[in-house]
Amino acid sequence: MTVKISNKIVGYRVKKADTSASEHQVPVQADTKPVQMNEYIERPDFLLGTTYKIKPPIAEHAMYITINDILLNEDTDHESRQPYEVFINSKSMEHFQWVIALTRVISAVFRKGGDVTFLVEELRSVYDPNGGYFKKGGVFMPSLVAEIGAVIEKHLKAIGLLESDEMSETTKRILAEKRAEFEASQSAATNDDTSNDYPANATMCGKCSTKAVIVMDGCATCLSCGDSKCG
Repeated sequence: MTVKISNKIVGYRVKKADTSASEHQVPVQADTKPVQMNEYIERPDFLLGTTYKIKPPIAEHAMYITINDILLNEDTDHESRQPYEVFINSKSMEHFQWVIALTRVISAVFRKGGDVTFLVEELRSVYDPNGGYFKKGGVFMPSLVAEIGAVIEKHLKAIGLLESDEMSETTKRILAEKRAEFEASQSAATNDDTSNDYPANATMCGKCSTKAVIVMDGCATCLSCGDSKCG
């Protein structure tokens, strides 16, 4: 509203802004940055852990691999589960030194933060000069270190850091039908423990390293991962 001044202006003063309203306003809090994994995060007293058992044929006793995870930004939209440390325990002492060294290095990489999924490829590409071995189910492992890498890969998929390449139900059904048809046409039997999950004369799959490739109708198909030469 406009006010007409009829008298002469003989002086002036600056009026202070009204601060009474602003004093009662609730300050707006800035969004809290999500906590990222880094080496300076103090180890909590409680960690979530998962233990995996492997029994490589090159070792006398089984090995137990425990991976502990830390929960970051708990009860927020940024909640995430990150690997924090790894331990490997076994009665076998012949691998003691390098196993301890490996677990300390892997744990240090976990605590450093960032993308730790590269460890899987690095470990799985280690080859034993004496040759690898087939684990139960017909999956080929080029070395014991590679099998440890496979366990870490399985764990990273379980906590969501790696995408799972699980087949669809339709693909599983088609492979089951192919397998049943193939086994029905074969009469040879086998006593090989490493290939009892798949047909006896199955060959190695170049994608998943499993002895599960069969040839039907002129097409090589893997019964484990579904990889096919015919597309």
